[in-house]
Amino acid sequence: MLAVVASLGVFNIVVLNTRDRRRGLGMLKSIGMTPRQVTVMTVTSMAVLGALGSLLGIPLGIVGHHLVVPRMADAVDVTLPSYMTDVWHAPALTGLALAGLGIAVLGAFVPARREARLTIAEVLHNE
Repeated sequence: MLAVVASLGVFNIVVLNTRDRRRGLGMLKSIGMTPRQVTVMTVTSMAVLGALGSLLGIPLGIVGHHLVVPRMADAVDVTLPSYMTDVWHAPALTGLALAGLGIAVLGAFVPARREARLTIAEVLHNE
């Protein structure tokens, strides 16, 4: 469920980003950029943001987990078993990082293709 919510959030950001960049994309297309190049440029820029989000979000999530979970357990006088506190393993963290990157790339592909298919006249007319 969390992955679906994150995917929808990324998709929303990408749609808004491509609409904000519509005029610039129209200008690039007018000087000869192909629809494939527009798509690759948009997907690549979102992949960079997805990678940065993964690189920042995973360490912050680990720190938050180590700060919050023990304090919550202490607040209710519960001793948590190790399988509930030692949840961070390298394969899982690698999977999370790749999932963040994959969500960004897949979320960027549909809006990027839609913007790439617009004609120069349509882009400039909407401004």
